[in-house]
Amino acid sequence: MSLLDSSLRAKAPNFSQTEFRTSLAMFATGVTIVTARASSGKLVGLTANSFNSVSLSPPLVLWSLARAAASLASFSTGSHYAINILAADQINLAKRFAAKGVDRFADVAFEQGIEGAPLLAGAAATFECFNRSRYFEGDHVIFVGEVERCAHRTGASPLLFHGGKFYTEHPL
Repeated sequence: MSLLDSSLRAKAPNFSQTEFRTSLAMFATGVTIVTARASSGKLVGLTANSFNSVSLSPPLVLWSLARAAASLASFSTGSHYAINILAADQINLAKRFAAKGVDRFADVAFEQGIEGAPLLAGAAATFECFNRSRYFEGDHVIFVGEVERCAHRTGASPLLFHGGKFYTEHPL
């Protein structure tokens, strides 16, 4: 149920896509790798910083994926996926899972989570999610996952992303 009058519309933007992307990059985020096992058995995974909590009861989280992503079908049709929050010492993993044309899982240590979704060794935290709902908005799909299991590594320092760069140290 929307609280706004459905006849109201946003005004056209007065900025370029580059200006928008650069402004968004000023928001520091953590870095995740979202993983799943496709119905074919193939492992899929990608680096994402579009992760957020939604609800404590029920436990819900969200992340988004470009509609043009090659892995969209696997994530859209599978029943489960895992969100792995990366630790500061996993910067190379973040870069690998963001690269195209590489075997992202080659020599990567992981355990199988629910429905085979990989839980990456050394992650700061993991969330094993039921693929509850998807919302098509603009050029992305917003995935809402219902968390069935979660775990964290006590004392792990986070990998951060800001201004198009990874950061492994942060002031406290």
